[in-house]
Amino acid sequence: MRSGSTPWLRAALLLVLAVLLAAVAAAEGSKSGSGDGKAHNYEEALRKSLLYFEAQRSGRLPHGQRVPWRDHSGLTDGLEQGVDLVGGYYDAGDHVKFGLPMAFTVTMLSWSMLEYGDDVAAAGELAHALEAIKWGTDYFIKAHTQPDELWAEVGDGDTDHYCWQRPEDMTTSRQAYKVDRDHPGSDVAGETAAAMAAASMVFRKSNPHYAHLLLHHAQQLFEFADGYRGQYDSSIAEVKSYYASVSGYKDELLWAALWLHRATGKAAYLDYVVDNAHDFGGTGWAITEFSWDVKYAGVQILAARLLLRGEHTAEQKSTLERYQAKAEHYVCACLGRNAQAGGEDANVERSPGGMLYIRQWNNMQYVTNAAFLLSTYADYLAEAGVGTVTCAGGGTAGAGEVAALARAQTDYVLGTNPRGVSYLVGYGPKYPARVHHRAASIVPYKHSKQFIGCSQGFDHWFGRRSSNPNVLVGAIVGGPDRRDRFRDNRDNYMQTEACTYNTAPMVGMFAKLNRMAREEREEREQRAATARSGTAAEV
Repeated sequence: MRSGSTPWLRAALLLVLAVLLAAVAAAEGSKSGSGDGKAHNYEEALRKSLLYFEAQRSGRLPHGQRVPWRDHSGLTDGLEQGVDLVGGYYDAGDHVKFGLPMAFTVTMLSWSMLEYGDDVAAAGELAHALEAIKWGTDYFIKAHTQPDELWAEVGDGDTDHYCWQRPEDMTTSRQAYKVDRDHPGSDVAGETAAAMAAASMVFRKSNPHYAHLLLHHAQQLFEFADGYRGQYDSSIAEVKSYYASVSGYKDELLWAALWLHRATGKAAYLDYVVDNAHDFGGTGWAITEFSWDVKYAGVQILAARLLLRGEHTAEQKSTLERYQAKAEHYVCACLGRNAQAGGEDANVERSPGGMLYIRQWNNMQYVTNAAFLLSTYADYLAEAGVGTVTCAGGGTAGAGEVAALARAQTDYVLGTNPRGVSYLVGYGPKYPARVHHRAASIVPYKHSKQFIGCSQGFDHWFGRRSSNPNVLVGAIVGGPDRRDRFRDNRDNYMQTEACTYNTAPMVGMFAKLNRMAREEREEREQRAATARSGTAAEV
């Protein structure tokens, strides 16, 4: 600007520049924003997601318990069998302790920490994250009573579902069920081995003795799972109606071996993954979902990580490349980039609002797990300096697109969706108020210790139209249908029940996105400051 310009003109131009900078900042902020255009507060989401696990605790609650409407429960678990099974997590809105989904929850919490632990610590949530993992692993140590014996369930789903009670009032069966040599359960033993191996790495610095103990249990459990093969739902009939092992146990054996390889560095575990790649379906199954049951996509991405990092022998390379091809089939399926020659199931369906859709019952578990897998794979590609993924049919997709889809799915959960509803309970102005959850839907035990029986809970609390008296902060509910429709009713358990394995992968996602959002803010502020200083110099 020429020095002869008038003061009012300089002021006007500075005002225009300020407006333009504000508009640019608002536009960039809305890229990761909520339905009303405001940027999401990922740090708040992270804090609340970890709080949820305290609401799901079974056993004697510690003095530092932050969820005030919960109290001690399940204090006689295992007593009839002569074993201490007090502790662990209730998986959802009822009070059975199911070993398979509980172990998967701990594996995903641990994986979140291994990838994004520094981001969790930067947000001040490291201690809470470690507590969430340890509450599960402490229980697994108790449940693994012999090298070839693992208690895999406490409580009976059928009798539990006849009652609508607070966990503190439980009158239902607390029968415990185990797998052993005569009644094998390679899937539940394999997943528990994976959880303890992954957790051992999380605790390696802060608690090396505990980490060593976890790894010892993990190795024993893997030997048991591999040495005595069989599906746990064939040994424990009571689990079949709730957490049947539809995918079988071979994915869990590969999954456990990969986690043990990462935890120990022992070549034998990677040899196992390579030698069994074909027979166990690791390089055969082209999968479009990842869950507590179906681990193949996670297996394939972990194997691809080893390839990208060069952590393999020359002989193992071709097998790991086949694992990576299947990993990229999953990634491209989420992106919708696989050629339809792969069949009508080559890609994942999307709702009109952009949500990945697998099936109507608790679809949000597939969304959150996909977000995490996509995010970690994008990070592995970036670390290796690889810019694209190869899709079935010969197409490609940019690694940046993979990361962007992970963020978009996370933002959908937080309210960037057609309804403007946050499916993370307690986050944002609008979230489910009638979550299908016994403890949350009944007056807190600490406020009213009057016993509430099975039918009384149904009569007085389940059928109420009002919001739950307790907010299940941090829970991620089952979520909307394929048309983004959601009915916030307590009896609509397909959509309003929350599960621990829905929230677990989001701990890592929220931590990573919180760091990214902070970096983006700092970058915008730096650009704005540079622009202002440049304008001032011209003036």
